[in-house]
Amino acid sequence: MKIDHLALWTLDLEKLREFYVKYFDASFNDKYVNPKTGLETYFLSFESGARLEIMTRPEVLASEQEYTKRFIGLAHFAFDLESRENVDNLTDILFKEGYEVIGEPRLTGDGYYESVVLDPDGNIVELVCR
Repeated sequence: MKIDHLALWTLDLEKLREFYVKYFDASFNDKYVNPKTGLETYFLSFESGARLEIMTRPEVLASEQEYTKRFIGLAHFAFDLESRENVDNLTDILFKEGYEVIGEPRLTGDGYYESVVLDPDGNIVELVCR
């Protein structure tokens, strides 16, 4: 058994899609639109086989993400970049392009080399290698 996909709500479907396409080489399907409910979605697929569904609807509520507080639910997700050099390079690119880096590259106590960034909606994304 394996997880098929994770899903995120967003207010800006195209902006979030472009972030994962540009920086994480995601491919995506044609946008699904349900005219009855207003639901719009993309499935983003990654080389590893992992998939992320990004979704919006008219009634999705904006909320201020606060990464320093802990709430029940999704804490973060991580992309294995396979080398420290890749982690350093993508962290630097994201920083230079205006994304917030909330954890500089470092070796963690559990054996990962990682940095931590926020996507356009404030979701915590770890850039890792072992």
